[in-house]
Amino acid sequence: MADISAKMVKDLREKTGAGMMDCKKALTASGGDIDGAVEQLRKSGLAKAAKKAGRETTEGKIESLVSADAAVMVEVLCETDFVAKNDSFVDFCRDVAADIAANVADTGDVSAAVAVRNKVKIGELVAKVGENIQIRRAVRWAPEGECGTYIHMGGKIGVVVDVIGGKDAEYLSSLCMHIAAFNPAFLSPDQVPADVVEKEKEIAAAQPELKNKPPEILEKILVGKINKWYSENCLLKQIWIRDDKIRVEKVKPGAKIRRYLRWQVGEEI
Repeated sequence: MADISAKMVKDLREKTGAGMMDCKKALTASGGDIDGAVEQLRKSGLAKAAKKAGRETTEGKIESLVSADAAVMVEVLCETDFVAKNDSFVDFCRDVAADIAANVADTGDVSAAVAVRNKVKIGELVAKVGENIQIRRAVRWAPEGECGTYIHMGGKIGVVVDVIGGKDAEYLSSLCMHIAAFNPAFLSPDQVPADVVEKEKEIAAAQPELKNKPPEILEKILVGKINKWYSENCLLKQIWIRDDKIRVEKVKPGAKIRRYLRWQVGEEI
């Protein structure tokens, strides 16, 4: 039987994050071979991950990254805010985002591919932090214009934008912060589905003060109410975060906001 020293146990623990007794058992089983012990712990970690996979994940972190040829955002969930702030968990989120940018060729929703790519690492992280870990969603864009990103509240909210003709770092940063703060449901009025507009008209028309209005007057009032609704829910029609006298669509003449995403940890999707 191999002589398992305290230093070997310590080294294996630092390498894997597993408990001391687990490390000693793995080293004993592998005859003192570090790589073999790592494999033993990885197998054990994946088994533990499977047991934890059904546990609720309501905390986590959103990470984003913008490079010359990719814009990435990923949401990774865990069970507690304590783990969401753990250095190993934070590093994992950053590594996943960087891996997507550098090594995932697809664009759009890449959640499934990213989860498969990181299956082993997720198992290792589960073994280390003792919680269920899930890559909930991941997206990769090939920028059509200039991309910007913003992470708010330590990763609770993440935003990424793609703007044609928007090569202005300050503008992109402010635009991302605006989206984080005002959470627009749509980019512009023409992207709002017709049934949503009709429902808003129905709600507005049902207000008691409009009950006896003549049809022609009622229609004008409803147009005004829908325009107000657009100004609250459509990004381009919202009042700019930096100047309450101007709307987003007028902030950067010549720039076209091609697309944006705003994610919040644990939100309904």
